[in-house]
This record gives sequence, C-alpha cells and structure tokens, in this order.
Amino acid sequence: MERNIRELVQQMTLEEKAGMCSGLDFWYLKGVERLGIPSIMVTDGPHGLRKQDGSADHLGLTSSVPATCFPSAAGLASSWDIELARQVGVALGEECQAEEVGVLLGPGVNIKRSPLGGRNFEYFSEDPFLSTRMATGHIQGVQSQGVGTSLKHFAANNQEERRMSIDAVVDERTLREIYLASFEGAVKDGQPWTVMCSYNKVNGTYAGENEWLLTDILKDEWGHEGLVVSDWGAVNERADALAAGLELEMPASGGIGERKVIDAVESGNLPLDKLDRAVERLLTLIFKAVDQQRKGATYNKEEHHQLARKVASESMVLLKNEDQLLPLKREGKLALIGAFARKPRFQGGGSSHINPTKVDDIVEEITRIAGTETQISYALGYRIESDDVDDQLMAEAIQAAKDTDTAVVFVGLPDRYESEGYDRSHLRLPDNHIRLIEEVAKVQPRIIVVLSNGSPVEMPWLSQVKAVLEAYLGGQAVGGAIADLLYGEANPSGKLAETFPAQLSHNPSFLNFPGEGDRVEYKEGIFVGYRYYDKKQIKPLFPFGYGLSYTTFEYTDLSVNRNELTDQDEVEVRVNITNTGARAGKEIVQLYISDVESTVIRPVKELKAFAKVELEPGASEVVRFTLNKRSFAYYNVDLKDWHVETGEFDIQVGSSSRDIHLQTRVKVESTATFIPTYTRNSTLGDIQRDPVNKKLLEQVLQQFQKASGMGGDDAGDHADMMAAMMKYMPLRALVAFSGGAMSEEAMNQLLDQLNRKDHGIRA
Repeated sequence: MERNIRELVQQMTLEEKAGMCSGLDFWYLKGVERLGIPSIMVTDGPHGLRKQDGSADHLGLTSSVPATCFPSAAGLASSWDIELARQVGVALGEECQAEEVGVLLGPGVNIKRSPLGGRNFEYFSEDPFLSTRMATGHIQGVQSQGVGTSLKHFAANNQEERRMSIDAVVDERTLREIYLASFEGAVKDGQPWTVMCSYNKVNGTYAGENEWLLTDILKDEWGHEGLVVSDWGAVNERADALAAGLELEMPASGGIGERKVIDAVESGNLPLDKLDRAVERLLTLIFKAVDQQRKGATYNKEEHHQLARKVASESMVLLKNEDQLLPLKREGKLALIGAFARKPRFQGGGSSHINPTKVDDIVEEITRIAGTETQISYALGYRIESDDVDDQLMAEAIQAAKDTDTAVVFVGLPDRYESEGYDRSHLRLPDNHIRLIEEVAKVQPRIIVVLSNGSPVEMPWLSQVKAVLEAYLGGQAVGGAIADLLYGEANPSGKLAETFPAQLSHNPSFLNFPGEGDRVEYKEGIFVGYRYYDKKQIKPLFPFGYGLSYTTFEYTDLSVNRNELTDQDEVEVRVNITNTGARAGKEIVQLYISDVESTVIRPVKELKAFAKVELEPGASEVVRFTLNKRSFAYYNVDLKDWHVETGEFDIQVGSSSRDIHLQTRVKVESTATFIPTYTRNSTLGDIQRDPVNKKLLEQVLQQFQKASGMGGDDAGDHADMMAAMMKYMPLRALVAFSGGAMSEEAMNQLLDQLNRKDHGIRA
C-alpha cells in the first residue's frame, strides 16, 4: 500500500512526533490512532525468537513463547557458511511472522576483542570480514520474510563490565579496520531495517549521541536507509541523541524523552526538520512491517528443529582426533560421562535466552544412532551447579570408564560462567570438569572430550585425551548433532572463527581489558585475534580458521587472471580443491592477503575471502574468488579513505590462518595521489618520496655536502651512516649545518617550490 510519508508527518502535532521517537512500552513502538499509524512489536532474537509476555524484562528472567533455539553466533560463525546463516534467518523470520513480531533484534557483530567477553557467545568472530559476511546472510534471510533486523551493538561494545558507562578509546584506523568494519559490509549489503546503538561511549561521546558514528558514517557514508534504535536504556540525553541520528528510544521513558525533544524544538536547540526526518524513518519502518505481515502465519516446528540439527553439525569443530578414534564404530562398550550429557548447555544467558520448542537428550540421541550392537552406560560425573568435586560421583565415573572400550566426557562452561551482564575472569573449565577428565584419563586411554561453551577455554588436559569436539552452544538440537558427528552420520566441517590462546596472558588485550574505571584503551590497535598472534609469532592452542575432518583435502593450481593491476581493478583468484580421502566432506577454503612491504604497520596477513565446498571422495572443484581495492587496502586517516600502496602483495590460500598451502604474488599500482604540505620540519627522506621534489633537492644537497664537509674524500667510509642521517634530517637542519650556504630565506623559497600543487606522490 502506497502512502505519502512526508504528508503524514506534516499532519502530526509536535507532541505526536516527539512521542513516536520513544517506545510505547518495553517491546512496542507507538502508533497514532487518529492518523491510522499502528503500533508494532520488536523483540530479542539473535539465535531464536524471544517474545515475552506482559511482565517483560530485558535480561531473560521471565518466560517467553516457545521458539526454535538455533546455535548461537559463536557456533554459527564456525560453519563459515553464508547460505546456512541465511536459512537460519529465513526460519527466524517465519517464526516472527507467526508471532506477529515486526523486528527481530539481532544479529550481533561486535568483535571478540578478548576471549573473556561475557557476551562473546552471541557474536560471530574476532575477524570483521567473517563477521560481516555471516551477518549479511542472517539479515537477508530474516528480511526476506518481511521482518526487520537490528544490527547491534554499534559500536565498540566489546565487554560487559561497566558497559553502560565505559568509554572505549580507540584510534580511527583501528575503528575503521576492525570495529566498524564488522558493521560496514552488513549495512551496505544487507540494509538491516534498524541498527542498534551501544551503551558505551566511543572516544568520549556516548554512542547514542555520537553524530560522527550515527550520521556521518552510518547514514551518509554507508547509506543506511533504516533507523537507529537505542539499546534498552542506552539513551543519556534524548534531544542530543535525536540530533545525532538516534531515531528511536527504547523502552518507553514514561514521557521523559518526548518532553525533552519537545522542549529542544520549542527552544530552537533542535531543528524541527531533523525531528521530521526521524519520524519519516520511523513511519517507513512501521508501515514496511505492517504491509508485509502475514495474518495467520505458522511454521513447522519439526522442520525448524531438523534445520537446527543441521546447523549445529556444520558449526561444531573437531579440534583433535588422534589415531582416528572418530568416527566411532557401532559396536562394543561406550561410556557417556558428565552432567551435560543429560542436561546440555545449549545456549547463553541474558537477553538472548530462548524457551526452546524441545531439547535433545544427548544420551538418547547417541543411543539411537549407536544401534543395538553398542552397550552404553552413563555416569553423572559432576554437579552443574557447583565447581566442587563430588567424590562419589567421581568414583562412579572412573568405574564407568574402566568398564568400557571408549569414554566420551561432556564438559564445558555452566550458565553461571558466561552471560550478558558480566565478563569471565579466566579461561578455565570448572575444577570438577578438569578433575573428571584427568581421573578418567588415568583408567581409560580412549577418551573423547565434547565441549559445550560459548568462547575459548584453556586445555591443560589436551595431551591426555584422544579427541576433542568443540560443540559450542549448539542450540536445542545439540544432542542429535553430536551423535551425528561422533558416529560419522555427518562429517565435521566447522572451523574456528576465533583464536584459542594457549593461556589468557597471550591475548592481545590482556593488559588493557576491561580497563580502569570508566575508561578502556584499545592499545593493541588493529592487532586483534590472529593478527596479533601472527605478528608476535605466538603459537596459539588452536589458530583462527582451524578444524579437522574425517577426510583430507589437497590444494593445487593456484592462479590469478592478472599479475599486475591498479587499485581500481579486480583480480580473479582460482584454486583447485580435491577430496583425497574416503569420505564425502566439506572444506572451508580461506584466502588471506599479505602486504610484502608497507610504509605503515600492517598485520602479517588478513582474511579477505572464503568459501565452503562439498566434495565426494576423489572429486575436485575449482574455487574462485574476486578481490578488489578493499582486499588490499588499509584505512589512511590522513586521506580519510581506504588506500592501497603501490607494491607487491602475496595471495595466500589455506585451511587455517596457520596452515597456508599455496601462495602467489601480484603487484598493485595505486591511483591515489598525495599532495602533501611540507614544512621546515619535514624530513629529507619524506620530501624525496616525490620524484619531482627529489630532483629539486639534489642540487641543494650537493651544495650542502660541500659546505658542511660531509662530501669529502673520506665520505665513502661513512656512506651508510651519512645516508641514514640525511634521510631523517629535517629541512631546517640544512640551514644550521650548511655553514652559511643556505639561509632561512633560501629555505623558505625552496619550500614554496616543494609545495607546488601541480604534482604529488603516487603511492
């Protein structure tokens, strides 16, 4: 139905306009009945719909309607499957339609700066490229069903401690390359109906009042067409936030927010046309949701459960498989040990907590797939609610392990270890989980550990076990997915979307997380995750992009369609992948770019493309990637743009960030022209980067060397030293050391010539 939104806005009173910019209650937007403007509902849901009843809260404390609980983002990202993320989005959209929800609040794309982040389970990755691609798939899936999304939390919301008051101090290059980049692609390619601003300050200004973020970058630069909504309770000063570009305050403020907006307009501090534009965006969202609402919509709960099972099996990561213990044979004796086998940890805590339509019992699912030739026993092992070792339970677990051929130990992080609202303080498993593994290992060499956790853990027991399956928080069908993988019904194909450090102190943010008081400085800069471990040459426990399979793959014939290009050109990369094993499987092919020589500090390599390919035994496929300017660029804060320096770049293709199989090199020519301004303090080396200016200096330097005595007969004995000194010498030093050969006036005349605007540096 077509409507004239601007005309509708003009019919509204100032009070109605201001009222639209705050919620009706906890989950509903306001409408205007006399103008036919309806109210719509928004609700939580990065990995499942969380529609609460009237006694709503934002912390997951009250119950919600039954909905499918899919694997959380930490797991989904480990699938590296954009299409799978889209399918999950479609299913979520269908469930929203059935519950008459207009906007689903998610996905979350904040970068995993530290493995201690309490909410890391609902974020995708430490890498912005992987995050933005997975988020785009999710957004496109949900919105294909006529339901909006809310990309969150914008921006630099990377911890829970003091999240409502902390000031994230981040330099612009780091923001652009890491923390904003995780949003940028999703905004441009997915066009989420809303973007949710974060609680925290960014460089001294609350995100909700940060015009540079909300208007200059999000709206003007990236072209976001939707609206900005506050995180619940994130608004500091309502009128300032609206002026900065935050259209919707949630939840309802009891009239306080709208009163501040009215006062600001009437006093002239807030232009009326800015309020009008905000209301236009709000009305566009409301009518978009209403017009696409499907009355009487339903969804198939069992189909969605089976999709959740598929997603979980594609997301889990096989970290170790010594002596090819996995997949298990359907015979003999198998002991299942650990409380998580009966009461699985399948989702995180807080605002994303879902009331699942059903939850798999892991023991039952394994028993079903193992078949009648397998004798299965179970031991509790530990109590979930405590870290203390229960000697009786431990003894029962040890006995069960003794009396079997293979033991599967289910451990991980209980709900109380990671949740919205607080960060973790260490990377250890609970003491009773660690002790269980160690004691079982003393009596049973064939041990498989299944981990249920939302973020990395330390593994001091790793050498004592044969196999490790990282199940993450696998959603309501986690039991079926684990059974499928243990018995080879599905071949593990997940790869880590984050680095697992050997110990917490290795993490790049270790010395600066979570900050001091209300200030946290991102002193590690762009070196987040694998970028840091590579640069520091620190061996992680498991690297970014790592994951095993029950089959093997060979990489051959890496090629490019051009070896030389400009930064305006695209280059196509091709590589052949062959399944050299005996089982069908999927391989995640990862492409990294390395700048061979740069004048700025850059990571050793950065992920710039990936693809997941499925191959039957013996089959091959040519995988193609297209790289563009952004693939080779860094953010130049002086240019205020992405910049590629002229030079050589290595294109590296491999199966993880630490397992590069093939490499080729291309040369990229920059089309950007710098026109620098030189001063008396500019160094001679910097000036000589411009070939025209280099010639201008040659005669001056010859005269200087003669006058200063630096060009004498013995100059050759100190040539290297002299070259270095001259390179980093400021122009003004020529006056001081020339023995009168160059005056201040002559230097100023030279500066006038150097600063001509008819030439610049191509770099």
